[in-house]
Amino acid sequence: MQELIASFTSHLNQALKIGSNCSFKLSKKPIKNIVICGMGGSGIGGTILKEIVKDVCSVPVIICKDYFIPSFIDESTLFIASSYSGNTEETLHAVDSALEKKAQITCVTSGGKLLALAKQQSLNYIVIPSGKPPRAMFGISFIQLFFILNQYGLINNSFIKEVKESIYNIKNNEQKIMDEAKVISKNLYGKIPVVYSSPLLAGVSVRFRQQLNENAKVLAWHHTIPEMNHNELVGWRNKNETLSVVFLNSSFDYKKTKKRMELNLKDISQYTSTITNVFSKGKTLLSETLYLIHLLDWVSLFLANKNNVDPVEVNVIVALKNNLEKN
Repeated sequence: MQELIASFTSHLNQALKIGSNCSFKLSKKPIKNIVICGMGGSGIGGTILKEIVKDVCSVPVIICKDYFIPSFIDESTLFIASSYSGNTEETLHAVDSALEKKAQITCVTSGGKLLALAKQQSLNYIVIPSGKPPRAMFGISFIQLFFILNQYGLINNSFIKEVKESIYNIKNNEQKIMDEAKVISKNLYGKIPVVYSSPLLAGVSVRFRQQLNENAKVLAWHHTIPEMNHNELVGWRNKNETLSVVFLNSSFDYKKTKKRMELNLKDISQYTSTITNVFSKGKTLLSETLYLIHLLDWVSLFLANKNNVDPVEVNVIVALKNNLEKN
């Protein structure tokens, strides 16, 4: 896992090459909505992309993490199926339903049943390298979503420049990133992580929680501000030093949200002494997002090392899938 996390910028470069070589056949039907379907490490890219493109994409983006798809899907829907293995049963079930609805389907996968189906049904698809944990190939699969939207004329190609700037930004700050990650992991060791961010970084928060779950083998929770100010904030009223709070900050956060986060930090500090403020770096929301993804991946790895657990092993998930196949 250490080698895979260290290869993040290489993955981003590889993603640009893969995406630049893709060419789709397009329907004459105009796209009226986008549905991105995927689970776990394969699906988190859609959750993050939704926030990044919401101000430049003229049609709504809906995320589907289930066996079943929304009823509005039709011939004017761009349905993106993301399954690294190509064998995710929820995603395959959803694709079958999307085919019945005659949606315009594009697949991102390394192989498996999804790739076979895409070829059989003459669907658009992008093949990415296989044989790694899906969560560790985020840099490659995530960027393909931008290329897909660009192919369909839903966004321009400015993201390519942003990804290249992100690669430069991360490379130039790699040692600082790792040093900060070690400090954050130290603050989380032996505690229950609580992650707060603005809606802009909600997907990054989810990704961080997932990495803590899978890599470090710990439970964690997350919430967004201002939403948590209308519910969860009331739950902070008892001293609890087993909780370690991480605030994720973007320079693009709305000014009122920034103020809320400052006040929340002050209030929460009455109940736990372990609070970490994390500030991203980058010129755009995409570059800040990629910076944070990389930083927090390192955090999950360093915490795994402290917990003396194998960051790659996910035996309980494998066992669950095997049991499902028997039924």
